[in-house]
Amino acid sequence: MRIAVNTRFLLDDYLEGFGYFLYETIRRIVADNPQHEFIFIFDRPYNRRFIFADNVKAVVTGPPARHPLLWKLWYDIKVPALLRRHKADVFVSCDGFCSMSTKVPQCLVLHDLSFLHYPAFIKKSHLLFCKRYTPKFLEKAKSVATVSFFSRNDILTQYPVNKDKIDIVYSAVKEIFQPVNREVKEKVKEKYTDGKEYFLYTGAIHPRKNLMNLLKAFSVFKKKQKSNLKLVLAGRLAWKFDSFIEALKTYKYRDDVLLTGYLPEEELIKLTASAYAMVYTSLWEGFGVPVLEAMRCEVPVITSSNSSMQEIAKDAALYADPVNYNSIADQMLLLYKDESVRAELIKKGKIIEQEYTWARTADLLWQSILKAVR
Repeated sequence: MRIAVNTRFLLDDYLEGFGYFLYETIRRIVADNPQHEFIFIFDRPYNRRFIFADNVKAVVTGPPARHPLLWKLWYDIKVPALLRRHKADVFVSCDGFCSMSTKVPQCLVLHDLSFLHYPAFIKKSHLLFCKRYTPKFLEKAKSVATVSFFSRNDILTQYPVNKDKIDIVYSAVKEIFQPVNREVKEKVKEKYTDGKEYFLYTGAIHPRKNLMNLLKAFSVFKKKQKSNLKLVLAGRLAWKFDSFIEALKTYKYRDDVLLTGYLPEEELIKLTASAYAMVYTSLWEGFGVPVLEAMRCEVPVITSSNSSMQEIAKDAALYADPVNYNSIADQMLLLYKDESVRAELIKKGKIIEQEYTWARTADLLWQSILKAVR
């Protein structure tokens, strides 16, 4: 069987979101199925490290697809031509888009519908494209994979899709996220927070991540607790970050907040494992990988209620209403005041995170790919 894969998010300078999911699942699927041929379709020059085995053939067809007009050109003209040329049996696309013009069966991975729920947090041109074409993609694809029952139910609520078409393919976290010893923790704290404990957020600096409410919650925490704890925000500056940066300039506790920017993976692991707690109160997530990363590192988690995170973390996290900064602050205060709560969360988190492995994710995605072929 020839399996064509959309690999345009395998970017050498950084892997986030779609790229991580693609990298961790497809390399395992390639290794587990040496009898099949894989065609990796890039939209720009690629790094050879992404060619995982001898049964992978890479092709490049440009131009780089980074806005709606080029998306249409790439998915509906460039990709179908390659699928015909290489006689592909199935096309796998893990970024929520698929081709409307090919006859080749397609397996579509749609992580969430955040653009519908928070349209202000996406470029208008991208929003219009997603609103117009997502229902068409869902109809066109032979199988659809999504990362939680929360996302599956949202898709079924928003669009007239046959529920049997949608497969739950839980995401996961890399095994290299591990606890670190006291010496490493002290070095990390000396480097970033002058030796102080810190709450940590990891992810892009983006409006959907609800960082303004996190700042407000941190203010309430500082006022009520008079603690020297810091707040570390680790991630690249993404779309519409300007207002957040401006607000931070006049923030009362500015000296207690650190923006690290994008960090190499090895550094992010140490920073995560040395945190007092992870605070990940995003407004909308299909899964929420940083929650599990913290649990693997034996760090307690505060995250959003009424979201996919409750499905994933179960009773191993504290939950706050993300639109109510006082609710977030209350959980930060509870965690700080009661070490028994913190210890219990760490214990439960170690159990929960073991349920989510990339090996299982890859197997679930493979079953969804086979469904599309059938």
